[in-house]
This record gives sequence, C-alpha cells and structure tokens, in this order.
Amino acid sequence: MERLRDFLIHKKQEGLLRTLRPISARQGTKIRLGGKDYIDFSSNDYLGLSGHPRLIEASNKTAQEFGTASSASRLLSGDLQIHHQLEEAVARLKNKESALVFNSGYQANIGIISTLFNKGDCIFSDRLNHASIIDGIMLSGARFLRFKHNDMEQLEVLLKRERARFKRALIVTETVFSMDGDRCPLKELVVLKEKYNCQLMVDEAHATGIFGQRGSGMVEEEGVSEQVDIIMGTFSKAMAGFGAYVAASKEIIEYLINTSRAFIYSTALPPAVIACDIAALALVKEEPLRRKSLLESARYFRQGLRDKGFQVKGDSQIVPLIIGDNLKAVEAAQKLQEKGFWVLPIRPPTVPQGQARLRFSLSYDHDKEVLDRLIQVIAESVTCS
Repeated sequence: MERLRDFLIHKKQEGLLRTLRPISARQGTKIRLGGKDYIDFSSNDYLGLSGHPRLIEASNKTAQEFGTASSASRLLSGDLQIHHQLEEAVARLKNKESALVFNSGYQANIGIISTLFNKGDCIFSDRLNHASIIDGIMLSGARFLRFKHNDMEQLEVLLKRERARFKRALIVTETVFSMDGDRCPLKELVVLKEKYNCQLMVDEAHATGIFGQRGSGMVEEEGVSEQVDIIMGTFSKAMAGFGAYVAASKEIIEYLINTSRAFIYSTALPPAVIACDIAALALVKEEPLRRKSLLESARYFRQGLRDKGFQVKGDSQIVPLIIGDNLKAVEAAQKLQEKGFWVLPIRPPTVPQGQARLRFSLSYDHDKEVLDRLIQVIAESVTCS
C-alpha cells in the first residue's frame, strides 16, 4: 500500500494525478458539475447528435422491442438481425465488402491487430498512434517499428531496412490524430504501402462523420478506399452512439469472426445502442451541413487564436493549444473553468513529455459568439511556454 500511496503523491506533485469528476446534467454543449454550469469543450460529440430526437427515438423503440441487452455473445444467441443491418450500412459507407462491429474502439484495435498479425510479422506504426493501437501491436508479438509522426521519409528508411526480413507487414495510422488534430498523409502512405508490399490499416475514429462527401472519413476524402486494406472507426464520437467497427474484405471479416478473442468473448452490444448507431449513419448522410459548419467553426476558432498571438496547428475539429509544463496546463484549464468553459489539461503519458496542452474539441453546437468569448478568455488567461 505504501508503494501505491507514494505513486499517487508523486503524480500529484508532477501535476499528473487524474481524478473523476461526475457530471450531473448534460444538454448539448452545456454540462453541470458541482452545481455550476459549463460550456463543454472536451466532448467528442462533434456533430451535436447526442440529443437528436431521431437517435433517441430509435434507441427507445428498439429497447421496447428487444429489451435492454443482447444477453449473449454474437456466436451464441446475441447475434440479432439489427447487428447485421449496422454492419451492412458500415460496409456501404466505407466502400468495403464487409464489416464487423466491436464493443469499443479499444477492443476493436487490440482485436484486429493482435488477430491478423503475429510473431514473424512486422508492424510500422506512427509514433502518435492511439494507445489501443500500441497495445494491439504489443499483443500481436509482431516486430514493432515506430516512425516519427507523419514522417514519410523515416517510414521509408525503416521499410527499406526491415521489410524484406518479414513475410507480412502492416502500416497503421490514425487518419485524424486525437491529440494533435492533424491528418495523416494518406496518399503518401498508400504509395509506400504498395511499393513495399504492406497492408495498410487506418483508424478513422475522429474522421468518420466529419470528412468525405458522404461523411465516410479521410479514406473517402482522399479517394483511396480500394488501397486501404483495413478501416477501423467508432460510433462513440461524431456518431454520438457507442461501439466500433472494422471494414475490410469479406475474407478478413470472416477470419476475425472465427479468431478474434475481443469479438468472440464479448457480449454483443445492446440492440438499442445498435439502433442509435444506424440512425446516426443515416443522419450523417442526410445532413452534410453539420460537418461543413463544424469544420468552418474550427477554422474560425483556430484563426482567432492565431490573431491573438497563439501558435496552433491541425486542420480538423480538434484544436490543441500546447502549454508545455504539466502544472501550467492544469492552472490554465482551471482559469478557463472559472470562466465557465469546461476545458481539460492533456498531459503525459497521453501526449509526449513537455507537450502538455489544452485540447479543444469543437461541436456543431458551438456558435461563433461562444467561440469569440472563449478566444478572449484564453487571451486574457493563458500563457504558453
């Protein structure tokens, strides 16, 4: 117990101690915590769909019909027609032969990677990839090779040096990076994938619903759906539902159904959740204004910060403001919270050492008046290293 106590004390001194803070109410971008109301800039409800009546209606209706749970894994009696309807809709959206639903993005990434690749293979991973991708690679037993963030020159150096030593190889990346808000050079990755005979897997968790003519994601926007072998993503962000998916060839999906422990040994997602996901997919197609307005707001917010002298990067709905020092990031977040903006500090190990930041997640429901107020408060309260 002394070891645990010392760990917690040390984390607090470093400004790295994490705590849970229960929210008592949520309505759109407004939340209530400790009796105080805030405007939320830490949510992934990018399209503002979490309170949409069609999603609520679909979920309620399906719960009335099927009950609250699937009550079994998909390979027992938990496999409902509605699961297949969602998978068929995902496959169409992603322009792939087939798709499979997992219970979360974390389970999807560890389940896909550790099942399809193993000892004797090699995996090339962007250094800023999500923890679930890293854990999936570690579980696979494959040779793990990291390249600098979005650095295609270093990736090719690694490919030249290492690829020929292994029978199978995977390049894996996020398409929109969750902490930096920037995009991967997808077309360049496709070129390297084909040149060095690799498979390419992308995580579209923060791109699905936001990019592409139909809201399919960066793969659609860049026109490379045929060249990307494995497309993973989630329903819990722009789609305002829950769960995750993988879209790929029919052969890959059938193999995962038969071998992926993360899929086989999990109770199927509740039908009400699946109905919500289906309704969200339809709305993304029907209401493109939401994603267009969101990205315009992100450009407006980013430029507003630059006009105040801040250096901000990225080109998505995620806007990071690098503070540097952990304790200063915590202090900056507290100042914004005092002004009614729910913004949280992002610190190591989620981001690299020395890159603690405020991460602003924009929503369709954040209007320009709110953004202007926030920009002014940041200018008055925040100092970057």
